[in-house]
Amino acid sequence: MTRDGMEVETPTLDQAARQVRHYGLDVDPQAVLVAVRLISAGARVGRTAEAHFARFGLSTGRYRLLADLEDHGGEKSPSHLADDLGVSRATVTGLLDGLEREGLVARRPSAEDGRGTVAVLTARGAQRLRDMAPEHFGRLEAMVGGLSVEERAVFLDLLGRVVRGSTALVAD
Repeated sequence: MTRDGMEVETPTLDQAARQVRHYGLDVDPQAVLVAVRLISAGARVGRTAEAHFARFGLSTGRYRLLADLEDHGGEKSPSHLADDLGVSRATVTGLLDGLEREGLVARRPSAEDGRGTVAVLTARGAQRLRDMAPEHFGRLEAMVGGLSVEERAVFLDLLGRVVRGSTALVAD
């Protein structure tokens, strides 16, 4: 594996097996290796995604919020945004504050609950998404370009199962 063009040591099955033996554990070293590499890959993809979105003056979180608003007719309550994005309401508030300063979203009172607010995708926010779409989606396609259609289908299935299993990291 490389990091910014430089070779980086990647954990191997032998290393995982040595660690498992060192601790006297009865776990599958290959399972450990897959999990460790997945965590590492997730961190790397996260870093590159942040650099990608920075080209457009956004972060991954800000992009996800804008895209979610667009997918839901251009407006949504902050609490629903938090639930759907899998983040805290405080995180959504921070994202909305920054996006509102840039004129990409606005807040207005909720028609359903006069005490609450909804976030609204502005024309400027919708234009930002339109402007970035060709490059963004082209780069996403290129990111998985080494996989066939069939491999991508298998990958999606496997990824879904691993994500569901990720709760094992925090289960009591």
